[in-house]
Amino acid sequence: MKKIVLTLVALMSMTMAFAENVEAKSANTAEAYNMTVNYDKLAEALSLSVDQLDAVKDIHKTFCVEMMNAGNAAKDEQKAAMDKAIEKDLKFMHHVLNNKQYRKYLLLLNTTINNRGLNK
Repeated sequence: MKKIVLTLVALMSMTMAFAENVEAKSANTAEAYNMTVNYDKLAEALSLSVDQLDAVKDIHKTFCVEMMNAGNAAKDEQKAAMDKAIEKDLKFMHHVLNNKQYRKYLLLLNTTINNRGLNK
């Protein structure tokens, strides 16, 4: 009887540990797709004018929503949704930023995506 109880306790402990790891991984994945930025720092880094900053805020807010949707999509659809969101963001940013600003934005976005492990 003692062996059955100990086996049951061990089984429950392993199950709970596994469930905890799944929840932590899910939270980390959702956080990786959160692309919010400090717009003041971005404006400073890219030397944005006031008009450019307003346009960049609007474009980037849309990009953040699309990336969160990509993060919440099914595993097999995440990559395609993320690529579509990035492509759309870059297209709109290219219209707002000059070439020097755009190159710097590409560098920042690429670094962010690489650091979050989304470039798989």
